[in-house]
Amino acid sequence: MATRRRKESGREIVPVSTAALIPQERIERSILFLRGEKVMLDADLAQLYGVTTRRLNEQVRRNLDRFPSDFFFQLTAEEKAEVVANCDHLSRQRFASTLPLAFTEHGAIMAASVLSSKRAVDASVLVVRVFVRLRQLLASHAELARKLESLEKRHDAEFEEVYDTIRSLMSPPDAGPPKERIGFLGAADL
Repeated sequence: MATRRRKESGREIVPVSTAALIPQERIERSILFLRGEKVMLDADLAQLYGVTTRRLNEQVRRNLDRFPSDFFFQLTAEEKAEVVANCDHLSRQRFASTLPLAFTEHGAIMAASVLSSKRAVDASVLVVRVFVRLRQLLASHAELARKLESLEKRHDAEFEEVYDTIRSLMSPPDAGPPKERIGFLGAADL
């Protein structure tokens, strides 16, 4: 597909894709961990996709057959309060009359498809990449924890003598024979 270029005041203007305009860190900050799932709230998705939250939710409600229960869920009032308290960028949600929707990775992709705008499609690709990157980071952390645990098990026997020495140094010294007091005797001592 050819892109059109135009000149403005002597300089050539090259169109930039939507993907280049959305920083990856912005998407990462929008991903929350709720009910054991990595999700994005409807307000954040709507902003990324360039539509209002109302329009996004309207399209989701019109296409409920495309959104099984594992694609999205509605937050409870307690979850909403917790999210608003912990996430500064969601402070505008504090006074919203409706409870927000939370979309999983698959729900975010499906939301882009029901919106069917170029920006939504471009942004959904970025959202998927961030979800995949987070999944890889979590997997690497789990692998690192497993390796550390195996190292600890393997070297525990080797360091047992070191641990015993440290424990003996930490324990108070044995009290030997009573020592003779030095100094003046008080009235209570007589």
